[in-house]
Amino acid sequence: MFPTSSGGFSFTVALEDEQATRRLTADIAAALEAGDLITLSGDLGAGKTTFARALIRHLAGDDSIEVPSPTFTLMQAYELPRFNVVHADLYRLSGPGELAELGFEDASENAVTLLEWPDRAAGQLPPNRLDVALTLSPQHAETFRHARVTGYGTFAARAERIAIIRRFLSRRGFGMAERRHMQGDASTRAYERLTLEGNSYILMNSPRRPDGPIIRDGKPYNAIAHLAEDVTPFVAMAHALRERGFSAPAIMAADREAGLLVIEDLGTEQVVADAGPIEARYEVAADLLAQLHREPTHDLLSVEPGVGYELPRYDMGALLIEVELLLDWYLPKLNTKVSDAKRDVYLSLWRDALKPVVAARPTWVLRDFHSPNLLWLPTREGTARIGLLDFQDALMGSPAYDLASLLQDARTDVPELMEISLLSRYTRARFKADPAFDAPSFAQAYATLAAQRASKILGIFSRLERRDGKPQYLRHLPRVWAYLQRSLSHSALASLQGWYKLNVPALKSL
Repeated sequence: MFPTSSGGFSFTVALEDEQATRRLTADIAAALEAGDLITLSGDLGAGKTTFARALIRHLAGDDSIEVPSPTFTLMQAYELPRFNVVHADLYRLSGPGELAELGFEDASENAVTLLEWPDRAAGQLPPNRLDVALTLSPQHAETFRHARVTGYGTFAARAERIAIIRRFLSRRGFGMAERRHMQGDASTRAYERLTLEGNSYILMNSPRRPDGPIIRDGKPYNAIAHLAEDVTPFVAMAHALRERGFSAPAIMAADREAGLLVIEDLGTEQVVADAGPIEARYEVAADLLAQLHREPTHDLLSVEPGVGYELPRYDMGALLIEVELLLDWYLPKLNTKVSDAKRDVYLSLWRDALKPVVAARPTWVLRDFHSPNLLWLPTREGTARIGLLDFQDALMGSPAYDLASLLQDARTDVPELMEISLLSRYTRARFKADPAFDAPSFAQAYATLAAQRASKILGIFSRLERRDGKPQYLRHLPRVWAYLQRSLSHSALASLQGWYKLNVPALKSL
């Protein structure tokens, strides 16, 4: 692996046979996004079409799909699950000017493009692309090829990441695993399902989070909100949860510096159905939280021998920077702005409401305890039937936060009667374990943090649409808005409710 003279990044791979070629296409496929260009270079017979066919079939998830050579048609288009793919062969072009006549730019917009004979488009290739150069090796078998993979421009970093993941999997015994893309979440992490010798695992690809712009006190948002910078918190929390009998995934292999983990595959069975929450499974999830919260917890966790990790506190600064997301992203979505004076009042009201929450005895807060991160494991017993995911941002804070995450699930409608029933179930379990449990104070903390979380999510989902180009999250806004109204109705939040009524327009349509 080495930088190129043009500022790109290259690595080489010996492709001994068809299986090795398929593995490389799977490696590359994992890094692709709509709009990417892959150029395939090499002499006649070097295997460019064979490589393109393997890549298209991998992306299609179908080894039988027909992928003819586009030498005579010049261009073939495929509608595939993740994105469309355009496969073009420029061998018969007499010059770059004929590209426009083909309608190439229109066909390749928002698609991954595989371009054979890119030299025919000299001077017209974009600066950001991935090139796979294939060469024959006369001293080896007929199927042997050398592949040189080069990322140019912004693709250089992704090319380097492809090489790092290949090396990690090979060194940890997963080099021969079949790799399949998994639908990701709202984060920058990526996941793949690995299949090896009949067993299934999950590859978590989570490079270190870069610092954003300074927000206040010399810190970026991620530092103020205590968001995980790397995979170390996930490893620490997974070990801690498993030690207590909870079903966090086992860590099979880890390179914490590279941000790569191979973890246990807990399956795909969820706690929700198309019609909404499965109440019996939500009951087990509520029982899990009651069990977790009645046991003493510590903020210092073990990562590996000699390495510890200290859970941050869900402090006032983190809670307030999150509710500010409503002002900074959600209100602009509604074409509404608030003055600095109104912002000050908003934060002052929230500070007063959150003081009892911050002062209470803390416990582990997994922070994203909701349906996308909860799997159903029917072969296990008790609360171990809930599989836990996505807890790398865990903190020390109020036990009410995770319960609010569960019972006011942003991704699915939790009926109010079910919310009340499960809240009562949790409260009874806590009181049974500890007669000194203060149910009224907990109910106030629950309403406060449910409103805090709803305000944050309205901002996050608006930001995902406007900044990150992910409009699919907007469909959840009406649900979250309804949850917010439900929580603000608590008597302890009357002043906040008044501020919202005066300054936040009711959500009607998007």
